[in-house]
Amino acid sequence: MSSRVRDAGSRWESQRSFDELGRPLRDLTFCVVDLETTGGSAEGGSMITEIGAVKVRGGEVLGEFQTLVNPRTEIPAFIAVLTGISNSMVADAPPVEAALPAFLEFAAGSVLVAHNAPFDVGFLRYFADQQGRPWPAFEVVDTARLARRVVTRDDAPNCKLSSLAKAFGSTTTPNHRALSDARATVDVLHGLMERLGGVGVHTLEELQTFSSRVSSAQRRKRHLAEGLPHAPGVYLFRDERARVLYVGTSRDLRTRVRSYFTASETRSRMGEMVGIATSVDGIECATALEAEVRELRLIAEHKPRYNRRSRFPEKVHFIKLTREPWPRLSLVRRVLDDDADYLGPFASRKTAEKCLAALHETFPVRQCSDRLPRDPAASPGRAACVLAEMGRCLAPCDGSVDDTTYAAVVRQLRDTLLRRPDEVVETINARMGALAADERFEEAGVHRDRLAAFVRAAARTQRLSALTRCPEVVAARRETDPTTGRRGRWEVHVVRHGRLAAAGVIPAGADAHAYVATLRLSAETVASAPGPVPAASAEETEKVLRWLESPGVRLIDVDGEWTCPVAGATRHLAIHDAVNQSRLSLVPFNERRALATVHQPAGRVQL
Repeated sequence: MSSRVRDAGSRWESQRSFDELGRPLRDLTFCVVDLETTGGSAEGGSMITEIGAVKVRGGEVLGEFQTLVNPRTEIPAFIAVLTGISNSMVADAPPVEAALPAFLEFAAGSVLVAHNAPFDVGFLRYFADQQGRPWPAFEVVDTARLARRVVTRDDAPNCKLSSLAKAFGSTTTPNHRALSDARATVDVLHGLMERLGGVGVHTLEELQTFSSRVSSAQRRKRHLAEGLPHAPGVYLFRDERARVLYVGTSRDLRTRVRSYFTASETRSRMGEMVGIATSVDGIECATALEAEVRELRLIAEHKPRYNRRSRFPEKVHFIKLTREPWPRLSLVRRVLDDDADYLGPFASRKTAEKCLAALHETFPVRQCSDRLPRDPAASPGRAACVLAEMGRCLAPCDGSVDDTTYAAVVRQLRDTLLRRPDEVVETINARMGALAADERFEEAGVHRDRLAAFVRAAARTQRLSALTRCPEVVAARRETDPTTGRRGRWEVHVVRHGRLAAAGVIPAGADAHAYVATLRLSAETVASAPGPVPAASAEETEKVLRWLESPGVRLIDVDGEWTCPVAGATRHLAIHDAVNQSRLSLVPFNERRALATVHQPAGRVQL
């Protein structure tokens, strides 16, 4: 995209009011809560017997909450011994229907904190659901989980509340009573915050995502994100020689880049990359789609060593139906402007060969690469190959077939590639059915993979070429805030021959027609590519297609015809994707049933 029109002045103004990233811990109100219950699972019938909570901000206690809760059931003897809460103590206590609303009112507007938070918060949410009460959008901090990342065996033998309270010198000893345990958890929380503050963790987001795997040296590099905006775009990590190490994209550049220095990054290679990086560049984009496209182009241009995908979009293969007296299928690396028909691109040669095998099994066109004269009789004495003897080649080389019959097979093959794949689907399905009936499941699996490779390739070619044929497509979609779900301004994209040529967001109060006209005038000039190949990488055009096909998109203008064949390969995709998903899942499945599903008649597949 050589140019674009967008309103960058105030769009992200509200987000830029954040202090670097997120909310400082010193300014937040925390509600530390603890429950006592009759058992370990609310769904299993256990009930709450006591709720205790302490509200704190900036190290100062703002208030406390404590209430016993009538469980309306007998408290097990061992629970009564453990907690000291007896049946007589809770006889006159309010039920959970009254205690829970009181607690939620006390905790409103704060960040919930608990030691082993899934237990306490799980009970509270369960009974809120039981009462038909909407659960507030609490953010939650789990001191047990945090301690496991911070506390070493030299500090405490384990991460139990009693051990941590002792390690951090809590003034309250946990005793399995809700308020006492909540007070002890407050001291543990402050102790953890103090320790993490020494390594540069100062915000709630950093606290929630802290990982000991991120070294102090990496955290000290947070300043590399300071100049980045809170806006969608692409970021590039560079080393001391300005070489690009890694390219990524995000809806919020500063938030994402800072997470590399503070968050729980489990990929060891990313930790290595951050250690080498000395600078980060950000490219602000008008829309998320523009950011994704720019990422692909930058990866292809710089080929960063820490990006594993999309580095070599030029390394693809195609299947070509040649234009010669006796056409054949050929595996090629480039698409030429030779009026031939192509299928692809394929990311790997292995996948292309599977697809080629499916086509050769269906259509007996020649597989030799020799140049044959239009009249085979002009080259007497030529013997047919073994494929002809097996009935898998029409053998034009020795005159076994006339040009009219051969041309009819080629026309059918061409129609299969471009419009209707049913011939291949039916042939391979029949072959799989016969093999499955003989319990030759491994051989049937080979044919299944060949058929899947062909169906995906044909569907991809048909979808890509449909958009590639259009000199220009202009479309718009109303933005949706991912956090609030509110719909905002309209984002507009100009696509030319499958390539994203311009992106923008219509400013508030602007004339939409005038804005779109200006965006089109400023868009990149794009020339068409030969054959079905888009004027961009196939991966870029597929991203554009996914956006164009997403809910809410409105077509403003289409230059040309954007159509796909009704009987095309896309209608067969669902069943092959379902089978592939089953194969990849951890749940075992019966191979015979999977194969039976694969060769279900195409007419019964509902998409």
